[in-house]
Amino acid sequence: MTDAGFAGAGAVRAAHRFDEERLAQWLSAHVEGFAGPLTVEQFNGGQSNPTYKLVTPQRSYVMRRKPPGVLLKGAHAIEREARVLSALETVGFPVAHVHGLCADETVIGTSFYVMDMVEGRIFWDAKLPEVDRDQRGAYFDAMNAAIARLHGVDHASIGLGDFGRPGSYFERQIGRWTKQYLDDAEAGRDSNMDRLIEWLPGHIPDGDETGIVHGDFRIDNMIFHPTEPRILAVLDWELSTLGHPLADFAYHLMMYRMPPLTIPGLIGTDLAMAGLPDESAYVAAYCRRTGRDGIADLDFYLAFNLFRFAAICHGIKGRLVRGTAASPQASRLVADLPILAELGWKQALLAG
Repeated sequence: MTDAGFAGAGAVRAAHRFDEERLAQWLSAHVEGFAGPLTVEQFNGGQSNPTYKLVTPQRSYVMRRKPPGVLLKGAHAIEREARVLSALETVGFPVAHVHGLCADETVIGTSFYVMDMVEGRIFWDAKLPEVDRDQRGAYFDAMNAAIARLHGVDHASIGLGDFGRPGSYFERQIGRWTKQYLDDAEAGRDSNMDRLIEWLPGHIPDGDETGIVHGDFRIDNMIFHPTEPRILAVLDWELSTLGHPLADFAYHLMMYRMPPLTIPGLIGTDLAMAGLPDESAYVAAYCRRTGRDGIADLDFYLAFNLFRFAAICHGIKGRLVRGTAASPQASRLVADLPILAELGWKQALLAG
């Protein structure tokens, strides 16, 4: 289904309003070719950073900002988003062009950046019901090629050598999300999350790699060409860093291990009937593109990512409690939290 609750833009929500005239003045001074009058709308999606459509008579832009209110340390890193987008554009990776970053909080109340509005198709359901059956495999192949290409980018050569710490990615990520989970007492506790926090550190596979990881590589974070199975822009780079490529790929692969939740998964779908590749074929395509013989310890990588996704939902729950959640659909993702945590623990049991 196309999720109208997440898609589209409308009036700016009361909690996320700002001085639009101040923004227009900044745009006039910092964005080449900008000409008002300016109309501001807010996208329904964007769980972490409020995202706006900036409309002018000539063209539209997109603005991402930190949310107002008390924020968790290290979260809402829109400066990092702008940096990685600008760096990846230099090697032709499909991203939106960034026009400028503003760290001056006196303009609209928080830091923000402005990028191109890329016109195309966003799919909210991995089953691709809007696409002809015989074309769906090509869309999946485009996603597979994009994430494989990202993991092949030499981060140092595009100025991202210090975009994260190399090595020990799983230890650091488990520690980060564990700390965020434990620090956010207002969001409560989940028994399966507690089990995963105990289990994960002792089961990290041997071997390490470092590359650019997106951190949230899902079909709904991509803009496809209006009529072709081609990705025009990958969106939502807030969680990007230097990390283990297989962690990033396994997060993307979670669609095969998840039921139709708020972010729809493929469990229960007849993949062959739907014209979609099965998990083994999708893994094989990624391995072929990245020169791998296979992915050992895939069950661990999936358990880790289900824990991480549940921790993200836990953070959304905390923001919902505090009244700073960026999307009106936040409560739906919060409802998914115990399901994701249970799936993560079951995946851990499979990993042994």
